[in-house]
Amino acid sequence: MEFAYSLSIAFKSLQPFIIATITTFLSLLVAVRSFFKRPRKSNASGPSTSSGKDETKGATPSSSCNCSLSRNGNSDSAAFVRGVAGAPVEGSMVTADVSNVVAERQHGASMMEQLVPEITTHALSYLDYPSLCRLSMTNSLMRKAANDDNVWKALYHKDFTLEQDTVTPFNGWKAYYAATRAVMNVNTEFFNIIRDRSLPGMIRFWLNADYVKCVHASGELFSGYNAVIFNWHLAFNLQQGVDFHVTDVRARVLTDMAWVTMKTYVDMDNSAFNMTNVFEFHHGRWYLVHHHSSVLLTDGDMEQHNVNG
Repeated sequence: MEFAYSLSIAFKSLQPFIIATITTFLSLLVAVRSFFKRPRKSNASGPSTSSGKDETKGATPSSSCNCSLSRNGNSDSAAFVRGVAGAPVEGSMVTADVSNVVAERQHGASMMEQLVPEITTHALSYLDYPSLCRLSMTNSLMRKAANDDNVWKALYHKDFTLEQDTVTPFNGWKAYYAATRAVMNVNTEFFNIIRDRSLPGMIRFWLNADYVKCVHASGELFSGYNAVIFNWHLAFNLQQGVDFHVTDVRARVLTDMAWVTMKTYVDMDNSAFNMTNVFEFHHGRWYLVHHHSSVLLTDGDMEQHNVNG
């Protein structure tokens, strides 16, 4: 009994020391564990060492988040946080590192936005139609810049005409540019049909209506679809293939109607004509409804005309 009592007294006297020892051991264990977890956090932010390269090979989610973040800015920052939050690191350190990376990415992506709009419009005005369309598909920032209405207005004036500066297209200049280009392509097809003397092509090209008109340079007028097509049938049988040189093409496009004016030079006899084509939009495509051709007067012809007049 005396021995047990002495042992109890000794244990009570050593109890504070034992508790302090256990607490110190647990603190040391936590510190060691935190030390070995810190490299994973630094690897998620993309170190440049060789060991970092080996570890980042498996870090596909983090890499993809970085790429998408550089494109979309704030919209993908949440995804980037979710990608790194899976790593077993301390929350405050992760938040600080993610904020730094997001700030760097946003700063690099906003350089275009920091330009004066007039400078951006002027720079993009040097691009042609296909290049501007390809640029708009690179990322959201370039899509916003390439879809600017002033850019397409400048491109319209460069590719087509300086006229219509006061026009305000209902669906914007990009849609107006596309519609004008479609009409110009249809107008070019008209001359290709004449070069090929293709009656089937001319049949499809005209609108089948009783109000269509065709006026040739000779002054002959043909009214109605059947009369117009029969006249082209005779012309293709009597004439050889004719080549044209078309200049000064001007188009005006409305919702379902468009007209194109141009100067046309015939290589066969060096004749020159003023031509006008009027189109209507039906069933998803443009049809010719009126063609007018007249002799283009030269300066000498105009002087003679004024004297006779």
